[in-house]
Amino acid sequence: MDKVLVIGLRIDTVIGIYDWEKQQQQQLVIDLDIGWDNRAAAAQDDYSKVLCYDTVSKRIVALITAAPIELIETVAEKIADCLLTEFNSPWVKVRVMKPGAVAIAENVGVEIERSR
Repeated sequence: MDKVLVIGLRIDTVIGIYDWEKQQQQQLVIDLDIGWDNRAAAAQDDYSKVLCYDTVSKRIVALITAAPIELIETVAEKIADCLLTEFNSPWVKVRVMKPGAVAIAENVGVEIERSR
């Protein structure tokens, strides 16, 4: 299966379990591997048959910034569900990183894979 990739999608949102985190935005960095059959689009050079990464990116930003979320695990699940149901992808891999969450680590995060 082919993939559509969105790498390093930066989203500023309210995320976290601590009171101070609920008072300010923090940045999440998201990588997406989205299963998608690109053959029809490529064969006909037809934009109408692609999974538009701009549309996907804007939808994910709207989804994650709509309301505060406590856990990056929840962020990952919401994104996976959106891609599987709204965009009809057969499978996805979602990585959500929260830079700066642990002072002694460059980055921390979660990665999930889901399919229909």
